Amino acid sequence: MSTPHNSANNGDFAKTVLMPGDPLRAKFIAENFLDNVKLVNNVRGINGYTGFYKGKKVSVMASGMGQPSIGIYSYELFNFYDVENIIRVGSCGSFDKDLHARDIIVAMGACTNGNYAMQYKLPGTFAPIASYNLLRLAVDECEKSGVKYKVGNIFSSDTFYDDANSGMEWAKMGVLGVEMESCALYCNAARLGKNALTICTVSDSFIYPEENTTAQERETSFTKMMEIALEVAIRV
Repeated sequence: MSTPHNSANNGDFAKTVLMPGDPLRAKFIAENFLDNVKLVNNVRGINGYTGFYKGKKVSVMASGMGQPSIGIYSYELFNFYDVENIIRVGSCGSFDKDLHARDIIVAMGACTNGNYAMQYKLPGTFAPIASYNLLRLAVDECEKSGVKYKVGNIFSSDTFYDDANSGMEWAKMGVLGVEMESCALYCNAARLGKNALTICTVSDSFIYPEENTTAQERETSFTKMMEIALEVAIRV
């Protein structure tokens, strides 16, 4: 069995998949947290691995950047590989004065300036939200770990270099931060009757730019988020 973007066989993926954007972060998670790891997909360099965490089968695969990319990979996992849960483990920029670099956002909902949901031809505006069970478990794990976190809305932007510089406009509506994938992930999960959640580590701050992290730090040092997602994975 294969799809246009995935060479894995049926059964190669676990029911729960962690999904960072960066293929190197997927590799880091597989090599540092999973036992008996097997590379199950590497089409276009989008590394997908399956192994065991505390005795439970768990997979991790990159999504690439942006809603079209995670839209493809999450759809194929949900629709063709019988994956039930996808937990995005990403980085984000923070709009919130109470959040600093390496704090965590658990995304209850996802706003967007993109048109991903237009494909459903709904007579109104769809509000993409996380699956409550995954959200509840993630908050529980955040509390156990003692990490500083907030739960709320995140903004999935289609533009990284925003000519209008409009990111902070979302802060007035209580949106906590910006990334580029969650809206499409939540839409796919809703449409296919699956479960999705985004957990992001703050890598950059619009309030405290002096705290911004490097690419290397984003790849390898956001381990609290990874551990929280893995603990959720073994509880579903």
